[in-house]
Amino acid sequence: MSWIMIDIEADGPIPGDFSMISFGAVVVELGLQRTFYGELRPISEKFVPEALAVSGFTREQTLEFPEPEKVMRSFASWIAEVGAGRPMFISDNNGFDWQFINFYFHHFTGANPFGFSSTNLGSLYKGLVRDTTKNFKHLRKTRHTHNPVDDAKGNAEALLTMRDKLGLGIRL
Repeated sequence: MSWIMIDIEADGPIPGDFSMISFGAVVVELGLQRTFYGELRPISEKFVPEALAVSGFTREQTLEFPEPEKVMRSFASWIAEVGAGRPMFISDNNGFDWQFINFYFHHFTGANPFGFSSTNLGSLYKGLVRDTTKNFKHLRKTRHTHNPVDDAKGNAEALLTMRDKLGLGIRL
């Protein structure tokens, strides 16, 4: 089983009506060296300027990005290459990140290599420390920049700290 930390940037709140602009993935393992980064051309004319601004890209820049089908097929191939067994999707905000990745995989490739499940890093931490008011973000080492690879790495660092220093029973 391979745990893959994901972070996405989008130009609006939901897939289909709005677009995933970029995403990053990192295999959760020592060194965090195996990463994937994708930029995707918008699939909709609609976008929320404030949401797009978070990504650091302009609308004009995103219109030059690669076609989503090509990017998602490359991502599926990468997952198959780096994985051992079933890949596990985990993210800081899986309610947001999962909906885009799942939609894009099904829409553009016909299947999601992660299956139908995802894990929320924040909820995992709250359970580990047995306190729903606690937040894991202090465990990140890589600064949260809204570059999705940086953000996925920071979250992966937090997960490794949960395992190595807080006793989370997880096989990576």
